[in-house]
Amino acid sequence: MRNSSFRKLAPALTVLAVLAPAAPPLGAAEDRALTLLRDQIRALEQKLLVLERKQEIKDEAAAAAPAPKVTVNDKGVTLASADGANSLRVRGLVQLDARLFFDDDASIVNNAFVLRRARIISEGTFARRYSFQLVTEFGGGAVSILDANLGVALGQGLQFKLGKFKSPLGHEQLQSDAWTFFNERSLVTGLVPNRDLGVQASGDLADGRLNYAVGVFGGVPDGASTNNSDFDNEKDVVGRVQVSPFRNTAGSPLQGLTLGLAGSIGRQKTASGRTAGYRTDGQQTFFAYAATTVADGASWRISPQLDYRRGSLGLLGEYVLSAVNLRPSATGPKTELQHRAWQLAAGYVLTGEDSSYNGVVPATNFDPAQGTWGAFEVAARYASLEIDDAVFPQYASAANNANEASAVGVGLNWYLSKAVVFKFDYYQTRFGFNAASPAVSSAPVLRQDEKSFITRFQLTF
Repeated sequence: MRNSSFRKLAPALTVLAVLAPAAPPLGAAEDRALTLLRDQIRALEQKLLVLERKQEIKDEAAAAAPAPKVTVNDKGVTLASADGANSLRVRGLVQLDARLFFDDDASIVNNAFVLRRARIISEGTFARRYSFQLVTEFGGGAVSILDANLGVALGQGLQFKLGKFKSPLGHEQLQSDAWTFFNERSLVTGLVPNRDLGVQASGDLADGRLNYAVGVFGGVPDGASTNNSDFDNEKDVVGRVQVSPFRNTAGSPLQGLTLGLAGSIGRQKTASGRTAGYRTDGQQTFFAYAATTVADGASWRISPQLDYRRGSLGLLGEYVLSAVNLRPSATGPKTELQHRAWQLAAGYVLTGEDSSYNGVVPATNFDPAQGTWGAFEVAARYASLEIDDAVFPQYASAANNANEASAVGVGLNWYLSKAVVFKFDYYQTRFGFNAASPAVSSAPVLRQDEKSFITRFQLTF
């Protein structure tokens, strides 16, 4: 596009140059001055034309350059450079739960509506190699930062992550909160760390058949997350290796099989170094240490894992052994206690879509006018957690704690679209007790099996 100032000025100069010869005869000095002025006008006109052309070239180049890409879909709002080297994505997750408990002790009031999660997720990539993630949680009655980390990718086989993120141990724990088979993770997840501060190296090797992650973290107890600071000298080393031997074998019935082994080793101290308690599927505490109990010494975990996907079928299994050294008080004798848990969960997509660790994508969205209803998935799970009997009575009271919980869950997930999901789960948990426990527990939660029905409305993008 031509510059308007240039177009207005150039004709005026041209007219001046043309009209100048029509002036009355002048003396030699005036004639020379007029000739000089006419030459200067012509030179200025040429300069203006050159500048105008340069501006045209810039405008044409700007018009031809690829524009940044803006994408709005069920993966969020993404702004990316034309070459894809730089991007910024904003996503969200909202989960509203309704909890209903059956046959509870009359003293328990736990039926409730819960804003389980309400998150704003920001992610970005710069120069293809560098990335960041920031996850802010508004659910649960308080605002907190769940994840805040930086990534550096040196290649597919070596990537670094620094900051706050999920510790690479629990298989179900590492799955997105939006795409687990059930509304709540199993009893097994209570024995693994959640989010921690640390540095991690990870990558895919052997054409994606081998995945590894290993890192050094501040160290948190079972089921806990860091409070965003770590000032002690005790650190945890956490690692996980997964193999998918038939990943690239098209048509093999074992193509979707993944086997893994994860573990951690470190040291914990003080009351903050042991778990605050273990919870049921209905999020009720069935075991907690005495307030005087403190951690003091080595802690370690080991966890074999399995994941299998074939068409509409999905299977997930894991076992966790968690060991911690405790004292009944700051000066009491030290004992290593070992707690164990395992689970096996399965899901099947009734409408034929593929089962996936990253959720189900409906072939058609819910639209009654078009006769489409989205995707339906059924799920079942069995899980068990056993507390070391040596806990009682020094480290926890047998009167108001169970030493075992076994839970059965069945569920129905209705994917109206990739972004909108309804989940309906029923859980039943049976408790076991130490021999020193009274005939009737002093904890109302433990006086009967827990029977809960949890409904969830979820929006994720």
